[in-house]
Amino acid sequence: MGIQNTGKLAGRTLFITGASRGIGKAIALKAARDGANVVIAAKTAQPHPKLPGTIYTAAAEIEAAGGKALPCVVDVRDEAAVREAVQAAVKRFGGIDILINNASAISPTGTEDTEMKRYDLMNNINTRGTFLVSKECIPYLKKSNHVHILNNSPPLDMVPEWFGRHVAYTIAKYGMSMCALGMAEEFRQDGIAVNTLWPETIVQTAATDMLRGQEVEKFTRKPEIMADAAYAILCRDPRTCTGNFFIDEQVLKQEGITDFTEYSCVPGNEKNLIKCIFVTDVPKSKL
Repeated sequence: MGIQNTGKLAGRTLFITGASRGIGKAIALKAARDGANVVIAAKTAQPHPKLPGTIYTAAAEIEAAGGKALPCVVDVRDEAAVREAVQAAVKRFGGIDILINNASAISPTGTEDTEMKRYDLMNNINTRGTFLVSKECIPYLKKSNHVHILNNSPPLDMVPEWFGRHVAYTIAKYGMSMCALGMAEEFRQDGIAVNTLWPETIVQTAATDMLRGQEVEKFTRKPEIMADAAYAILCRDPRTCTGNFFIDEQVLKQEGITDFTEYSCVPGNEKNLIKCIFVTDVPKSKL
């Protein structure tokens, strides 16, 4: 059955980066079913030749699901654009309660195969973008009585394998998690919960399709598993739920979910699911 909507996010305002498709949109739709307000902060205003969805099609789906939507054209690398979108959100909905740092760039390449423009893209979107959007939202988040920041990034396990495979991408994603670790401590007394969420197994998105091909569907789960886990986290008391590196499946088990078959893209294929990077069982560094 998955996580059922409870209405706890009704009237809350979520600012979600990269919400025009994939995991970001799935989280937006889950919150919308509670009657939440959703700010879709993403770059895609015009249809992409290879990727589905725009901020406007996502907004229409959010409204149809029962929420209120504010589509904003935002490149998280652009400080002025981020500030303008945050101010537009506050003007439209009166404040911001929840921030989802979901926007991300990926290039899982080795050192010699990573162009510097790709290195800069990943670090500017993933780490710097997460820091910037958080920084701009925090003054408004402080005014809410139910505040969460949730970053779509992995646990901070200093495992040499991940750095050896794709050091540039690992640095960029770990940077998002380091933002969460630091901000959770910095804003603990303000009642701002800051956590990360990462999938146990690969989730099918436009990015995974492009990296691995359409056949990856047989080995993946739907974005709804991340949306359900995010929803469970966002409904928790922010004063007691902060500084955690959550894994989607573990969160759902805590919520009493024991059957995960509905999340598989191909029902009955649960045994063939591929572990997501950063969570495979590998020896940990002694550092």
